[in-house]
This record gives sequence, C-alpha cells and structure tokens, in this order.
Amino acid sequence: MHGILFIQDLAVVLLVAGAVGWVCQRLGLSVIVGYLAAGMVIGPYTPPFALVSDPGRIATLAQVGLVFLMFSIGLQLSLRKMRRLGFSLMAATFGGSLVVYYLTRLFGATLGWSSTESLFLAGMLMVSSSAIISKILHATGTNHERVGQLAMGISVLEDVVAVVMLALLNSVVRLGSASGASAAGLGETLLTLGAFVVLAGIGGLLLVPWLLKRMSVSADEELQTLGLAALLFGLAVVATLAGYSLALGAFLLGTIVAETPHRHQVERTFEGMRDVFSAVFFVAIGLQIDVRELWGTAGLIAGMATFTLLARPLAVTTGLTLVGTSVKDALRTGLTATPIGEFSFIIAQLGVGAAVVPARFYPMAVGVSLLTTLMAPVLTRRSEKIAEAVLARQPRWLADWVRAYHGWLGGLQQRNARNLLWQLSRKRIVQVGVGMLFVTGLVVFSEQLFALTEDWLGRDRLFPHGLEVIFWTGLVLVILAPLVAIWRNLSAMAMLYAEIWEKGRPQPKRLRPLVEAALKIVAGAGLFVWLTAILPAEGTAKWLLLMSALIALVALLLLRRKLIYWHSEMEVELLSVIETGDNRMTATTAPWLQPHGDWNLHMIDCTLPDLADCQGKKISELKLRSRFGCSVVGIERQGFMIPLPPADAVLYPRDKVLLLGTGEQVTAGKTFLGAVSGAPAADSLFEEVRMEALSVPTWSRAVGLSLAELAPARRHNVQIAGVHRGGTRILNPSADERLCAGDEALVLGAPLHIQEFKSWLRERPGESA
Repeated sequence: MHGILFIQDLAVVLLVAGAVGWVCQRLGLSVIVGYLAAGMVIGPYTPPFALVSDPGRIATLAQVGLVFLMFSIGLQLSLRKMRRLGFSLMAATFGGSLVVYYLTRLFGATLGWSSTESLFLAGMLMVSSSAIISKILHATGTNHERVGQLAMGISVLEDVVAVVMLALLNSVVRLGSASGASAAGLGETLLTLGAFVVLAGIGGLLLVPWLLKRMSVSADEELQTLGLAALLFGLAVVATLAGYSLALGAFLLGTIVAETPHRHQVERTFEGMRDVFSAVFFVAIGLQIDVRELWGTAGLIAGMATFTLLARPLAVTTGLTLVGTSVKDALRTGLTATPIGEFSFIIAQLGVGAAVVPARFYPMAVGVSLLTTLMAPVLTRRSEKIAEAVLARQPRWLADWVRAYHGWLGGLQQRNARNLLWQLSRKRIVQVGVGMLFVTGLVVFSEQLFALTEDWLGRDRLFPHGLEVIFWTGLVLVILAPLVAIWRNLSAMAMLYAEIWEKGRPQPKRLRPLVEAALKIVAGAGLFVWLTAILPAEGTAKWLLLMSALIALVALLLLRRKLIYWHSEMEVELLSVIETGDNRMTATTAPWLQPHGDWNLHMIDCTLPDLADCQGKKISELKLRSRFGCSVVGIERQGFMIPLPPADAVLYPRDKVLLLGTGEQVTAGKTFLGAVSGAPAADSLFEEVRMEALSVPTWSRAVGLSLAELAPARRHNVQIAGVHRGGTRILNPSADERLCAGDEALVLGAPLHIQEFKSWLRERPGESA
C-alpha cells in the first residue's frame, strides 16, 4: 500500500508541476516559481487542497529530485570549463562570496542573531542558483552576451562554494554551534573535504570513462542508462557514508562525467529524467512549507530579499572589479546573479533539521528565493540602464581610483606572465597538492573502506586476521606510487629553486648543492610531519601500518622504476580524460567575447521542437535573412558544434540553432523556428522495413533500364539489394546494372512502398499509374 501511495503522490506532483509550469511560461515567469508555489498549495498545510500529506514520502521525493538536480548541475562544471573560465573569474567568485559572507554576518549581528544563525544565513545568501539563472538568461536572450556569460560562470563556480559551505556547516552541526568550530577544526574539515573530493575524483576519472566506454561498446542504451543511474545513486550513498550529503556525491559524479567524451550522450539520455526530477525537487520543497509560516514571516522575508538584492550585486560587482572587469559589466553581472535557490534550500534544511537554527529559516529561504527569482528577469533586462544610472552618480575619485587600479593590475598580470619561476613550477605545485590530498583521502577514509571490506569478505579471510594484513599492506603499496611522485616533484623544484637562487651570487658551484640539500631536508621534514598527522596513532592499525611500511620499503627498493611507470601511466590516463575536446555551443566566458553594445548585435539560441515546421528544410529555404534580417551562425547537433553552417545545411528536430541579429530580429527568428502548426507528422516506418523478392515481367517498363535510370530510392522509397538472373545472384548491384525480363529483384523497404513499387513494376503498357 505504501508503494501505491508513493506513486500517487508522484503522479500528483508531476501533474501539478506540468500544469503550473505551462501557466508560468504563458505569463513569462520562471517555472521554478510556479513549482514552489504549487508545492505550497497542494502540501499538507493547506487543506482542503492537501493532495500530498505524508512527510516521509515528501522527504523521499525531495531527496530523489535532489540527486538528479545536483547531477545535472555537476554536468555543467568540469576542469576544462573551469580552465576556460579562467583564474580571474574564480578569484572574483571567491572574493564576491567573502563580501556576501561578511556583509551577512554584520547584518545578522545587527538583527541580534547568534553567530550560528548568521553563519547559516551567510551560507544561504553566498550562493546563487545556477538552475534559475540559466533559465532566466535563456528567457531574456542574454546567455550569449558577455554579461550573461559572466553571470552564468559565477553561478556555476558558486556551486563549488556551496559544496565547501555544506561541508563546513556539517561540521558546525556536529559540534552544535559555530562557536565550537575552531579555526583548526574548520581547517581539518576543509582538508578532509578536499581529500574526499580528490580521492573520489581520481577514482571516478579512472573508472567512469572506462566503464562508459565498455558499456557503449557491449551494451545498448537502456543498459548504459541503468548502469549510470546505479553509479549516481551509489556515489550519493558513498558521500553520505563519508559524512557528507547526497548532493555532494551526485554533484561529484556530474563533474566526473563532464570530463568524459560520453558527456553529450549522458546529457541526452538523462535529459528527460533531469527535467522530471528537478521539477519534483522544487515542488517537494514547496510541499514542506507552511503558507501560514510564510505569511507570518512576510516582513522578515521582504527585508531579507531587499538585503539580498542589494548585497549580492554589490559583492559580485566588487569581486569582478577587483580582477579587472569594467565597472559597468561587473554591475550588470551582479544584477543578473541575484536569485538564490537549490543550495540555499539544502543549507536551510540542514540547519533546521539539526535544530541549530530556528524553523523560520526554511520558509525564509523559499520566500527570498521566490522574490529574487521574480525580480531577476526585470533586473537582467534593465541592467544596462541601471548600471549607467549608477555610474553617472559615482564619485569622481572612485572612478579615478578604479581606472588607476585596473592599469596597475594589467601591468602586474604582464609581469606574472613573464615570471619564469612560476611558469616552471606551478604544474609541479598542483601535482604535489593533488597527490597529497589523494594520499590523505586514502588514509583518512581507510577505516570506512576496511569496514565495508570486512562486512563483505569477513575478518579471517585466508588466515586469522588475514583481511587486516592484506588490506593495510595493499593500502601502503597503493600509497607508495603517489608518494614517490610527490618526492620527485619536490626534488625537481628544489633543484630549480637552487639554480635560480645561485644566479648573480659569488661561488655558485659551492652554494648550489647546499641550497638544494637544505630545500630537500625542509621538504622531507614537511612530508614527515604530514604523514605523522594523518596516519593512525592507536589500535592495531598502527602496528599493521608499521609492518606494511617495512614490506613497502622492500617493495620500493625492488619496484621503484615500476612504481614510477605505473604512476606515469595513471597520470597520462587522467590527462587524456581531462583534455578531451569539448565542441559545444554552451555559453562560457571566452576571452574573444568582448562588449559589442555599439553594434546592436545579439546572439540567441533556440532548440527546434520535435514537431517544428522547419524540420527537414535547408537554411536557404527558410529565408531567415530576407524575412527577419537574422542569420544562422551555428548549429549544435548531438553535442557537436557546426560553426557557420552553409546555406544548404538541413535542420533536424532537437538541433540547437544560434541566431545573430538585432534583438527584434533574433526574437522573430526564434519564434519562427519554434513554430509548430499541429499538422500530423508522418509515422516512422523504420521498424517495418523488410525485404521481398519481386519478379520482373517481360512487359514491365523497368526492362532495359539501369538502376540509376530507375532511381527506386528517389521515386519509390525502396532499394534494390540484389538481382537473381539465370542462377546467378548479384548482391548490392551497381548503378549501371540493368534489369532484364525474368529477373528476380530483392527489394528493401516498408511494406507500403514495396507494394507501390510492385504495382508499378507489373503495370502493362497503356495502363495508368
């Protein structure tokens, strides 16, 4: 009975979400606003409309929706994309988050809130909703503008900030209050989070691409979908067992898949489930809100929304201005990146569920999200006018200071680009950091790994305490390869720094070995302190690790070259996955995209519906330039970009078309391409295709004609796959082959087309077609 009730609740949620989403689209509102409002209407707190009332089933719906939503968000972020976004945008996102954090803590203190309440409020407001901003940018047609791409880039990077904040707030929940979370404790939390992310990331990058490749070769699309869904829920559960949330595991798998060449296939396969369960998540959030609480905290929600609409644009503008973006573009981006959403709900739910913040935080998060989402399209469309009005009133000294700062920053960036030491060592620094986090993750989570292995195999496998000995020895052997790589990188950097240090100094040949040796001693001492801090210091694990270390030292002496080779192979495999090309039309802050407001040109993309009137037609047939003045400058099909397509390029359903023109032109072109007349589409006869042998009568008009002259595919929608003549069978005959009386032709096509061709073939001269 419980299962039937869950299906009933799911059916109600989907039905209401679809209806409300359609109404919101007709009214020009964000569908997410409709989902939240619909959930509040049909939830358990609004009789007599309480169509879904069981708290347990509502929580289950929210968790399932959360997994798919976080997976889809993770698919939008990859190391390649972060590299394209650039370090400056990462720094701007981090700086903006800090500004929001301190402004919110100050605001909370002004309201008399505790430090824990202020901390959770800061976590809720530091992160914008990439899902909401993406929909708003597409709705306003600004997703290919510089400002829109900056806003989308910041919202995606703020998802990373949200993951870090979730880990920190989890530690606060465990300790009971923010005051109990010392700097050392927060540092340990961040280190553990980094270790888990690197461990899961490296393991995933080695396993997931191989698994997807194998499944793409040996399994059909249905089994691939099932396998990936199993990985998705599995990693979400692993993240929960490690002390984190379902959201982190799903988000991590999304970022891992985003690095693989199977990303576009996965996006296409999960597109339907993503849309369904994202809607389920937002409706489920609304189901958990008591409208009376929302109304009771209306004043607080209005004040908090006003603060958010002021603080977030100020923070984003400050962050972008500090990295060299013009103040106008920075302010427009800040106005666009205002709405909060999914991560804010998760953070509020975490605090309320752990009883470390008042229950009003949850409806407050939903209310602020509703108001900021409603205001975001207005602010986005009018961002240029607002920015111009603000800049016209800024003090002269501020404009002069910003101009001087940007000039100094440009010179500093040029000097850093010429810094040979940094250019030579930065890659090794990254490799050392990743290697240390990987080893830390293996050691820190080794007890959980051993517990899972013990439950599966038993403690006394092969011999008494055999599993313990095998596990810890294997762990040390696995750790050896990255440890050797870390030491090799540190030794190389010590040699490099010693060479650079010796330039211009007296007696360099005598000092250089001493400097290099001193740097290696310092590096070795640091490694010793680090390993001592992370290795177990009590219990049987300590002695087993010591025994394993002795075995590992012998293995190191015997297998040193092999370990270096294995690590190099793993590094090459990871790089080959990460550096896979990405040929998408997705908006990114590409360096070539410069402001072009004086030209009054805009780009907008639209996806052709399955029943679009323009499907199957060439671009030249559509006459977009003569009708509307816009032109097609790109087509994305099945994840691949066709730049500047020729006039004879044919458009197909689900193509994503990029239009260029003025605002009015591209809007009219988008409406035209998305038009659906409602005419019934022709049924696909693919499943009915068969082969049939037809005799050629002596009187047939086909006698003496070559296959090229007959043109069966063009005229009759059939193909002649073979000809049987005088005991000889001609397979796949050429176009020059002629049909003779008495031939038996093997015809391939749908039954209807074969029957039409058969009738034509047997018509006598003088009969009408």
